[in-house]
Amino acid sequence: MDYLMTLAADPAVWVALGALIAMEVVLGIDNLIFISILTNKLPEHQRSRGRKIGIGLALILRLALLGTVAFIVQLTAPLFSVFGKAFSWRDLILIGGGLFLVWKATVEIHHKVDAQQHPETVDVGRAAAVTFSGVIFQILLLDLVFSIDSIITAVGMTNHIPVMVIAVVVAVLVMLLAADPLAHFIEENPTIVMLALGFLLMIGGTLIGEGFGADIPKGYIYAAMAFSALVEGLNMLSRRAMKRKGE
Repeated sequence: MDYLMTLAADPAVWVALGALIAMEVVLGIDNLIFISILTNKLPEHQRSRGRKIGIGLALILRLALLGTVAFIVQLTAPLFSVFGKAFSWRDLILIGGGLFLVWKATVEIHHKVDAQQHPETVDVGRAAAVTFSGVIFQILLLDLVFSIDSIITAVGMTNHIPVMVIAVVVAVLVMLLAADPLAHFIEENPTIVMLALGFLLMIGGTLIGEGFGADIPKGYIYAAMAFSALVEGLNMLSRRAMKRKGE
Protein backbone atom coordinates (compact mmCIF):
# COMPACT_ATOMS: atom_id res chain seq x y z
CA MET A 1 0.00 0.00 0.00
CA ASP A 2 2.84 2.40 0.85
CA TYR A 3 4.34 1.67 -2.57
CA LEU A 4 1.06 2.59 -4.28
CA MET A 5 0.71 5.78 -2.23
CA THR A 6 4.26 6.76 -3.16
CA LEU A 7 3.47 6.23 -6.83
CA ALA A 8 0.24 8.24 -6.55
CA ALA A 9 2.14 11.17 -5.05
CA ASP A 10 4.74 11.27 -7.82
CA PRO A 11 3.82 13.69 -10.68
CA ALA A 12 6.23 11.89 -13.02
CA VAL A 13 4.23 8.69 -12.56
CA TRP A 14 1.01 10.47 -13.60
CA VAL A 15 2.72 11.85 -16.69
CA ALA A 16 3.98 8.36 -17.57
CA LEU A 17 0.50 6.92 -16.96
CA GLY A 18 -1.14 9.47 -19.28
CA ALA A 19 1.41 8.88 -22.02
CA LEU A 20 1.15 5.11 -21.65
CA ILE A 21 -2.68 5.15 -21.77
CA ALA A 22 -2.54 7.22 -24.96
CA MET A 23 0.03 4.84 -26.48
CA GLU A 24 -1.97 1.75 -25.52
CA VAL A 25 -5.19 3.21 -26.98
CA VAL A 26 -3.43 4.02 -30.25
CA LEU A 27 -1.88 0.55 -30.43
CA GLY A 28 -5.31 -0.93 -29.71
CA ILE A 29 -6.75 0.63 -32.89
CA ASP A 30 -5.00 -2.02 -35.01
CA ASN A 31 -6.44 -4.80 -32.88
CA LEU A 32 -9.91 -3.27 -32.90
CA ILE A 33 -10.06 -2.91 -36.70
CA PHE A 34 -9.12 -6.58 -37.10
CA ILE A 35 -11.72 -7.69 -34.54
CA SER A 36 -14.43 -5.56 -36.18
CA ILE A 37 -13.80 -6.95 -39.67
CA LEU A 38 -13.72 -10.56 -38.48
CA THR A 39 -16.80 -10.40 -36.26
CA ASN A 40 -18.85 -8.63 -38.96
CA LYS A 41 -18.69 -11.90 -40.94
CA LEU A 42 -20.55 -13.74 -38.16
CA PRO A 43 -24.35 -14.05 -37.97
CA GLU A 44 -25.76 -10.81 -36.56
CA HIS A 45 -26.76 -12.28 -33.19
CA GLN A 46 -23.18 -13.48 -32.57
CA ARG A 47 -21.27 -10.34 -33.55
CA SER A 48 -21.45 -8.32 -30.35
CA ARG A 49 -20.62 -11.39 -28.24
CA GLY A 50 -17.69 -12.19 -30.52
CA ARG A 51 -16.31 -8.65 -30.14
CA LYS A 52 -16.65 -8.76 -26.36
CA ILE A 53 -14.92 -12.15 -26.17
CA GLY A 54 -12.14 -10.98 -28.49
CA ILE A 55 -11.48 -7.83 -26.47
CA GLY A 56 -11.78 -9.77 -23.22
CA LEU A 57 -9.12 -12.18 -24.45
CA ALA A 58 -6.91 -9.18 -25.28
CA LEU A 59 -7.25 -7.95 -21.67
CA ILE A 60 -6.56 -11.39 -20.21
CA LEU A 61 -3.49 -11.86 -22.40
CA ARG A 62 -2.09 -8.43 -21.56
CA LEU A 63 -2.56 -8.89 -17.81
CA ALA A 64 -1.13 -12.41 -17.96
CA LEU A 65 1.90 -11.15 -19.88
CA LEU A 66 2.39 -8.35 -17.34
CA GLY A 67 2.67 -11.08 -14.71
CA THR A 68 5.60 -12.52 -16.66
CA VAL A 69 7.14 -9.19 -17.63
CA ALA A 70 10.68 -10.42 -16.87
CA PHE A 71 10.16 -13.23 -19.38
CA ILE A 72 8.62 -10.85 -21.95
CA VAL A 73 11.67 -8.57 -21.76
CA GLN A 74 13.87 -11.57 -22.53
CA LEU A 75 11.96 -12.08 -25.80
CA THR A 76 14.03 -9.22 -27.21
CA ALA A 77 17.31 -11.10 -26.62
CA PRO A 78 19.01 -12.37 -29.83
CA LEU A 79 18.10 -15.96 -30.64
CA PHE A 80 20.04 -16.57 -33.87
CA SER A 81 21.57 -14.61 -36.74
CA VAL A 82 21.06 -14.75 -40.51
CA PHE A 83 23.49 -12.84 -42.75
CA GLY A 84 24.58 -10.77 -39.79
CA LYS A 85 21.02 -9.88 -38.69
CA ALA A 86 20.10 -11.13 -35.22
CA PHE A 87 16.54 -12.33 -34.66
CA SER A 88 14.77 -12.59 -31.30
CA TRP A 89 11.53 -14.31 -30.33
CA ARG A 90 9.81 -10.91 -30.52
CA ASP A 91 11.07 -10.46 -34.10
CA LEU A 92 9.76 -13.88 -35.11
CA ILE A 93 6.38 -13.22 -33.47
CA LEU A 94 6.08 -9.85 -35.23
CA ILE A 95 7.03 -11.38 -38.60
CA GLY A 96 4.57 -14.25 -38.13
CA GLY A 97 1.79 -11.88 -37.05
CA GLY A 98 2.54 -9.51 -39.92
CA LEU A 99 2.43 -12.33 -42.48
CA PHE A 100 -0.87 -13.53 -41.03
CA LEU A 101 -2.34 -10.01 -41.24
CA VAL A 102 -1.15 -9.55 -44.85
CA TRP A 103 -2.55 -12.96 -45.81
CA LYS A 104 -5.87 -12.35 -44.05
CA ALA A 105 -6.34 -8.85 -45.49
CA THR A 106 -5.43 -10.09 -49.00
CA VAL A 107 -7.97 -12.93 -48.77
CA GLU A 108 -10.67 -10.54 -47.56
CA ILE A 109 -9.93 -8.04 -50.34
CA HIS A 110 -10.13 -10.89 -52.87
CA HIS A 111 -13.54 -11.90 -51.50
CA LYS A 112 -14.78 -8.30 -51.64
CA VAL A 113 -13.66 -7.84 -55.24
CA ASP A 114 -14.73 -11.31 -56.42
CA ALA A 115 -18.14 -10.94 -54.76
CA GLN A 116 -19.10 -8.39 -57.38
CA GLN A 117 -18.77 -11.06 -60.10
CA HIS A 118 -19.79 -14.26 -58.31
CA PRO A 119 -21.98 -13.25 -55.35
CA GLU A 120 -23.78 -16.57 -55.01
CA THR A 121 -20.63 -18.70 -54.93
CA VAL A 122 -18.78 -16.40 -52.58
CA ASP A 123 -21.65 -15.95 -50.13
CA VAL A 124 -22.28 -19.69 -49.84
CA GLY A 125 -18.58 -20.52 -49.48
CA ARG A 126 -17.97 -17.87 -46.85
CA ALA A 127 -21.08 -18.77 -44.88
CA ALA A 128 -19.86 -22.35 -44.67
CA ALA A 129 -16.31 -21.35 -43.78
CA VAL A 130 -17.03 -18.77 -41.06
CA THR A 131 -17.63 -20.22 -37.61
CA PHE A 132 -17.72 -18.52 -34.23
CA SER A 133 -14.86 -20.60 -32.84
CA GLY A 134 -12.79 -20.01 -35.99
CA VAL A 135 -13.20 -16.23 -35.71
CA ILE A 136 -12.31 -16.28 -31.99
CA PHE A 137 -9.20 -18.38 -32.74
CA GLN A 138 -8.01 -15.88 -35.36
CA ILE A 139 -8.66 -12.99 -32.95
CA LEU A 140 -6.72 -14.84 -30.25
CA LEU A 141 -3.69 -15.23 -32.56
CA LEU A 142 -3.57 -11.52 -33.33
CA ASP A 143 -4.35 -10.60 -29.71
CA LEU A 144 -1.19 -12.47 -28.75
CA VAL A 145 0.96 -10.57 -31.27
CA PHE A 146 -0.49 -7.15 -30.38
CA SER A 147 -0.35 -7.93 -26.64
CA ILE A 148 3.37 -8.79 -26.71
CA ASP A 149 4.11 -5.63 -28.70
CA SER A 150 1.95 -3.61 -26.29
CA ILE A 151 3.68 -4.95 -23.16
CA ILE A 152 7.18 -4.44 -24.57
CA THR A 153 6.21 -0.86 -25.41
CA ALA A 154 4.88 -0.38 -21.87
CA VAL A 155 8.08 -1.73 -20.34
CA GLY A 156 10.05 0.76 -22.43
CA MET A 157 8.02 3.67 -20.97
CA THR A 158 7.85 2.77 -17.29
CA ASN A 159 9.09 0.09 -14.89
CA HIS A 160 6.10 0.34 -12.50
CA ILE A 161 3.78 -2.67 -12.91
CA PRO A 162 0.70 -0.93 -11.36
CA VAL A 163 1.03 1.89 -13.92
CA MET A 164 1.17 -0.68 -16.74
CA VAL A 165 -1.87 -2.53 -15.37
CA ILE A 166 -3.96 0.66 -15.12
CA ALA A 167 -2.95 1.75 -18.64
CA VAL A 168 -3.79 -1.66 -20.13
CA VAL A 169 -7.18 -1.86 -18.37
CA VAL A 170 -8.15 1.69 -19.43
CA ALA A 171 -7.07 1.05 -23.05
CA VAL A 172 -9.05 -2.20 -23.23
CA LEU A 173 -12.12 -0.50 -21.72
CA VAL A 174 -11.87 2.16 -24.46
CA MET A 175 -11.65 -0.66 -27.04
CA LEU A 176 -14.74 -2.29 -25.49
CA LEU A 177 -16.74 0.95 -25.67
CA ALA A 178 -15.65 1.67 -29.24
CA ALA A 179 -16.02 -1.89 -30.60
CA ASP A 180 -19.73 -1.96 -31.47
CA PRO A 181 -19.94 1.60 -32.91
CA LEU A 182 -16.82 1.01 -35.04
CA ALA A 183 -18.07 -2.38 -36.27
CA HIS A 184 -21.50 -0.94 -37.16
CA PHE A 185 -19.88 1.99 -38.97
CA ILE A 186 -17.64 -0.36 -40.98
CA GLU A 187 -20.60 -2.63 -41.80
CA GLU A 188 -22.83 0.23 -42.98
CA ASN A 189 -20.15 1.78 -45.21
CA PRO A 190 -18.73 -0.77 -47.72
CA THR A 191 -15.94 1.56 -48.83
CA ILE A 192 -14.76 1.79 -45.22
CA VAL A 193 -14.32 -2.00 -45.20
CA MET A 194 -11.84 -1.78 -48.08
CA LEU A 195 -10.06 1.12 -46.38
CA ALA A 196 -9.84 -0.88 -43.14
CA LEU A 197 -8.44 -3.88 -45.03
CA GLY A 198 -5.87 -1.55 -46.57
CA PHE A 199 -4.96 -0.45 -43.04
CA LEU A 200 -4.48 -4.09 -42.04
CA LEU A 201 -2.18 -4.64 -45.03
CA MET A 202 -0.12 -1.62 -43.99
CA ILE A 203 -0.03 -2.72 -40.35
CA GLY A 204 1.00 -6.24 -41.41
CA GLY A 205 3.79 -4.83 -43.56
CA THR A 206 4.91 -2.67 -40.64
CA LEU A 207 5.04 -5.67 -38.29
CA ILE A 208 7.12 -7.61 -40.82
CA GLY A 209 9.47 -4.65 -41.27
CA GLU A 210 9.90 -4.26 -37.51
CA GLY A 211 10.56 -7.98 -37.21
CA PHE A 212 13.42 -7.59 -39.70
CA GLY A 213 14.84 -4.67 -37.75
CA ALA A 214 13.48 -1.73 -39.77
CA ASP A 215 12.89 1.38 -37.68
CA ILE A 216 9.39 2.46 -38.74
CA PRO A 217 8.07 5.41 -36.68
CA LYS A 218 4.49 4.60 -35.66
CA GLY A 219 3.58 8.26 -36.00
CA TYR A 220 3.95 8.08 -39.78
CA ILE A 221 1.73 5.00 -39.96
CA TYR A 222 -1.06 6.50 -37.89
CA ALA A 223 -0.77 9.86 -39.67
CA ALA A 224 -1.26 8.04 -43.01
CA MET A 225 -4.25 6.16 -41.58
CA ALA A 226 -5.78 9.38 -40.24
CA PHE A 227 -5.28 11.15 -43.58
CA SER A 228 -6.86 8.26 -45.50
CA ALA A 229 -9.79 8.20 -43.08
CA LEU A 230 -10.22 11.96 -43.51
CA VAL A 231 -10.27 11.67 -47.32
CA GLU A 232 -12.79 8.81 -47.13
CA GLY A 233 -14.91 10.89 -44.76
CA LEU A 234 -14.95 13.73 -47.27
CA ASN A 235 -15.92 11.26 -50.02
CA MET A 236 -18.80 10.00 -47.88
CA LEU A 237 -20.04 13.54 -47.29
CA SER A 238 -19.77 14.22 -51.03
CA ARG A 239 -21.78 11.11 -51.91
CA ARG A 240 -24.50 12.01 -49.40
CA ALA A 241 -24.70 15.55 -50.79
CA MET A 242 -25.03 14.22 -54.35
CA LYS A 243 -27.69 11.73 -53.21
CA ARG A 244 -29.74 14.51 -51.58
CA LYS A 245 -29.51 16.58 -54.77
CA GLY A 246 -30.70 13.60 -56.81
CA GLU A 247 -33.73 13.20 -54.58
